[in-house]
Amino acid sequence: MNTMINQIRSEVAKVVVGQEKMIDGLLIGLLCEGHILIEGIPGLAKTTTVKALSQTLGLGFKRVQFTPDLLPSDILGAEVYDPKSNTFRIKQGPIFTNLLLADEINRAPAKVQSALLEVMAERQVTLGEESFRLPPPFLVMATQNPIEQEGVYPLPEAQLDRFMLKIKVGYNTPEEELSIARRVASGMNEAIRAVLEPQALVDLKEAVKKVHIDEPVERYMIDLITASREGEKFGLPELGRYLQFGASPRVSIDMFKAVRAVAFLKGKEFVTPSDIASIAKELMRHRLVLSYEAEAEGITTDELIEKILKAVPIP
Repeated sequence: MNTMINQIRSEVAKVVVGQEKMIDGLLIGLLCEGHILIEGIPGLAKTTTVKALSQTLGLGFKRVQFTPDLLPSDILGAEVYDPKSNTFRIKQGPIFTNLLLADEINRAPAKVQSALLEVMAERQVTLGEESFRLPPPFLVMATQNPIEQEGVYPLPEAQLDRFMLKIKVGYNTPEEELSIARRVASGMNEAIRAVLEPQALVDLKEAVKKVHIDEPVERYMIDLITASREGEKFGLPELGRYLQFGASPRVSIDMFKAVRAVAFLKGKEFVTPSDIASIAKELMRHRLVLSYEAEAEGITTDELIEKILKAVPIP
């Protein structure tokens, strides 16, 4: 199984230099069937990585550039009148794919966000009087630019909660950037080939489900979630001032899934507390609602998650 994962990483590395955290996050999303939100400034290979991953796995891929004038039908499709037959027919939109790249998702207005939320939650599309199940696997991998303010609509909490992970992408190292510049300037990028059959991806998902979690480790994860809601129980009374809402029950479910994938990607058969700590911020940072006091003091959700990890006893 690990050979398959290494093959995927090798193929993606043909066009993406570095950014291991982002690549592993996308793999976790695929193995756990969870949607992924990627945040980073332009030019950090977010779009390239998602496209490369779809090519490596031989999956369907569609990209939608989100803009303020986007309509739900631009994504979902619509009923179209056919004058020849005097009937309406369904024209499917780009949502009918395996990997949907929602580029700059926070530029679209509320109607588009609500339409996308139904698809992310139910994995089905309703057009007219018909409902269509989307082909598995179906994942939304969305990007957003953190520095732009004009023409941006903050994602509602209900939609943010549908994303399993929020991955923050930073700059490459100077050595990696040198390699990127040389590759692009000389056109040295190799062609990506599909290395997995659809059944192989199903087998990988089943292997992830078999990764063992001891009960003390399970309770440790629940304690982390509880601490975000009731910080005073873990010696963190200040969390009550800084957080309006802690992590939702969906975070617990996603954490139990994601940590298995983290251990699996490391070639392990069981989950350790270090696996949990390595993915805790990505799981929780977008699901904690800061108070006005925290925002006024410039406190981030990552800082609060760090406090929780230090306060909750490790089994």
